[in-house]
Amino acid sequence: MNYKLLDDTIVAIATPPGLGAIGVIRLSGKHAISLCNFAFKGKNLEQQKSHTIHFGTIRDERDKIIDEVLVSLFIAPRSYTKENIVEVSCHGSPYVLQQIVELFIRLGARMAQPGEFTMRAFLNGQMDLSQAEAVADLIASESESAHRIAMQQMRGGFSDEIAELRQELIDFAGLIELELDFSQEDVEFADRSKLIALVHRIQKLLQGLMNSFQLGNAIKNGVSTVIAGRPNAGKSTLLNALLNEDRAIVSEIAGTTRDTIEEVLNIKGVQFRLIDTAGIREAGDQIEAIGVQKTMEKIAASTLLIYVFDVIELSPEEVWADLENLQKEGIHTLAVANKMDLNPYTKPADFVSDKLLINNIITTSALNKMNIEYLKEKLYQSVISGEVSPDNTVVSNARHYAALQNAYTSLDAVLNGFASQIPADLIALDIRHALQYLGEITGDIGVDNLLESIFSRFCIGK
Repeated sequence: MNYKLLDDTIVAIATPPGLGAIGVIRLSGKHAISLCNFAFKGKNLEQQKSHTIHFGTIRDERDKIIDEVLVSLFIAPRSYTKENIVEVSCHGSPYVLQQIVELFIRLGARMAQPGEFTMRAFLNGQMDLSQAEAVADLIASESESAHRIAMQQMRGGFSDEIAELRQELIDFAGLIELELDFSQEDVEFADRSKLIALVHRIQKLLQGLMNSFQLGNAIKNGVSTVIAGRPNAGKSTLLNALLNEDRAIVSEIAGTTRDTIEEVLNIKGVQFRLIDTAGIREAGDQIEAIGVQKTMEKIAASTLLIYVFDVIELSPEEVWADLENLQKEGIHTLAVANKMDLNPYTKPADFVSDKLLINNIITTSALNKMNIEYLKEKLYQSVISGEVSPDNTVVSNARHYAALQNAYTSLDAVLNGFASQIPADLIALDIRHALQYLGEITGDIGVDNLLESIFSRFCIGK
């Protein structure tokens, strides 16, 4: 983005596209109020107080009324961007909205680029970079937990923790740097034992934040969960039971499901993207073969695998053989022993192997919805791992996770440097690297190369 353009007055539609009762057009910039005042017929906006709303009409250059509107004023620095902001609420006709936007452009505004309002808020010190990113997460949140994490981050919960860690490290780094200025005198200003203890403490906190990423990423993006197994194992019946609706066709005819069916299941605020797949077997025709191939592709790209098997039809050896083909590295597997109502004497322990633990075997009767709530609990627990609570600070951004990893590695280098008694200037360099990575999260260092990538994912009016 050309930063010279940040002096412009920008305009954008802030409400979703399509018909609606109300549409909102937002302007931001030094001349936002005077520009809007030229088209607004009502009170003189330049003489009004901040945080006030005024009724009137928007008229074009020929004094033709475009619409009756409400104009909200937010005078710098008491606004989202810390610039003058005007929000024009009009009727939600796409034609009306476009006419008003085009009028403002003719009067001197320009169309905002994606995320430019929030970028200005960041550049003007209204929020740090992680808070700015949380705005996009808040807009995209589809569950209570995703909303809670985004709100926590937007209000500075994550930023505060990082800033505190970074400041402590800066204080010690300053002493190390000072020693370099007196290298000829062979003096030490920084207590090595205290610095080592600080690095260990920071690493512990960083590790906790990194451990939360699995949960945070799952809450933010949903957990890709594949339901797989042999034909007639009850996969579609299980999907219907989990969703509590008849979403998939259930039939005794093998190979009924030939394409994947995807639905979303919300368990305690975590979204599971359930994918019902074609049965794994030797395909009877080309279409079924494509379905089986798609199943294997979905499994390879998933986070969770629900392997469903018929307790009447399959022996433990056959179950183990299936899992040998289906299980992939990094994918957590739950085995669902289905149709227990027809064979209630089946012992889950008989199916235990080095790749299938007893805790990951759930006995069910999908048809009778037996143990479905327990299965949901197991799905939820497999994500949070019993170690991270959504009520704590949770990392949900992949960029933040990578920066935390890099900072942790740099701090490892600091500890190794002390152990190897390397020169202080090299230790100072590793500390600076750690500070740089922590600063990338909040934007406390030069991050121009990151900004366009981050804010380009925002909607135009934000």
